[in-house]
Amino acid sequence: MPDDPKPDFSDVVSGSSSTAPSPSGGAAANAPTARMYIVQSGDSLSKIAKRFYGDATSWKKIFEANRDVVKNPDLIQPGWKLQIPD
Repeated sequence: MPDDPKPDFSDVVSGSSSTAPSPSGGAAANAPTARMYIVQSGDSLSKIAKRFYGDATSWKKIFEANRDVVKNPDLIQPGWKLQIPD
């Protein structure tokens, strides 16, 4: 309809949305980052640690980050998806 009044946006103030995620932070900025690795045949936690950290003795970092998947650090299975913390 041609006689409909136009909406008045004169009181709109620029700023950020309260529902959009903050690009610089919030809880996500404090969350540790992790890479994913799929266990291959012949892998061990120490071999994976050597590959990602350059130090086989860092296998405990990987074990701790994956306690929900890895119950015994000496027994890992090909195909498991492991988080590799930084």
